[in-house]
Amino acid sequence: MQRSLLTAFVALLPVVFAIPATPVADANLPGSTANVAGLHAIARAAGKLYLGTATDNNELTNTQYTAILEAPNMFGQITAENSMKWDATEPEQGVFTFTLADQIANLATSHGQLLRGHNCVWHQQLPSWVTAGNFNANQLTSIIQNHCGTLVGRYAGRVCTYSWDVVNEPLNDDGSFRSDVFFNTLGENYIPIALRTAKAADPHAKVYINDFNIEGLGAKATAMKNLVRTLKSQGVPIDGIGLQSHFIVGEVPTTLVQNMQEFVALGVEVAITELDIRMTLPETAALLEQQKQDYQTVISACQAVQGCVGITLWDFTDKFSFIPSTFPGQGAACPWDQNLVRKPAFDGIVAGF
Repeated sequence: MQRSLLTAFVALLPVVFAIPATPVADANLPGSTANVAGLHAIARAAGKLYLGTATDNNELTNTQYTAILEAPNMFGQITAENSMKWDATEPEQGVFTFTLADQIANLATSHGQLLRGHNCVWHQQLPSWVTAGNFNANQLTSIIQNHCGTLVGRYAGRVCTYSWDVVNEPLNDDGSFRSDVFFNTLGENYIPIALRTAKAADPHAKVYINDFNIEGLGAKATAMKNLVRTLKSQGVPIDGIGLQSHFIVGEVPTTLVQNMQEFVALGVEVAITELDIRMTLPETAALLEQQKQDYQTVISACQAVQGCVGITLWDFTDKFSFIPSTFPGQGAACPWDQNLVRKPAFDGIVAGF
C-alpha cells in the first residue's frame, strides 16, 4: 500500500468507542484494573501503527471471543494464524483454495483492521507434494514463484493489506540456514526468489522475514542482520524483520532495544509479530505479576524504537493459545485468560505505552 493511502486508512480506524464488558475474573488470582478504550487506541496515541492479534477460523464461531476481536479500538491489525499457510492455500500443486484465508482478510477489511499475511515460505505445514516431490532447482523455483505470487497477489490492492511474512524461520539458533526442502534444493537463493516474487505481486505491501530467538542480541540475530545486509547489497526487496517474541516469564531478553535499533539502522523496520509470554503452570499471583512486568518491558522496547511499527499478540486469549500443546506443562501466555477475562498482562501492555 502506498504510504499516503496507508496513512489515510489508519486515520479512519475507530478510536472513540468503549470495548464490551468482560466476565468477572477468578477471585483467587489478580486481574486487570486498567480502564482504557482499547489497546490499539493506546498504541496509536503512542505513535505506533497498530496493536493487533492473530486469529484462526475455528475461533470465529465463539461470539464472546469475536466481541473482543471486533471491538472498536482493541485490535487494529489481524494475522491469519494458519489459513494462509501453504498446506491451507495450495494443498495440491497448482490447485489453490482461499475460502479460509478470505474469511480472515474480509474480517480485517470489514472492521478497518490492517492485515499481515502469514506466510509464504516456511519449513512447516507444507503439503507432501512439496516436501516429497524431488524437484530440481528450476522446478522448485517455479513452484515458489507460483505459490508466492498467487498468494500475495490474491490480496494485493486491498487497503487493509500492510505486510507479508514472506520467509518464515529460515535460520537455526546458531545462525546457520535451516535445512529444509527449499534450502536443500536452492541454498539461500530461495529467500530472494520468494521476496522478489512477493514484492512483484504486491509492490505496496511490506515484505518481511520473520523468525524467533532474534529478539535480543546473539548469534541468530547477528546472522539475520548479515542476511539483511546481503539482500540489500543484491538489490533484493526486504522491508522488515519480524521478531516473533515467544517469551518465557522472567526471561525476556535485556537487549531488545539495542537489537531493534541495530536492525533499523540497516534500513528495515521491525515489528513484534507473535507475542506471548508463557509460564510453567499452574498460574500464581507472583507469576502473573512478573508476566505483567514482562509485557510492559516488551511494549516499552518497541515504544522506544521509532522503527518498531507495531505489536501482534499470538492470539490474545489463553483459550486459543498454541502454547500448551507445543510446550507441555506451560501456558497462560496471553493477556486474556481461558474465560476471556483480562489478566494483569493487559495492564502491562497499557503501561508499556
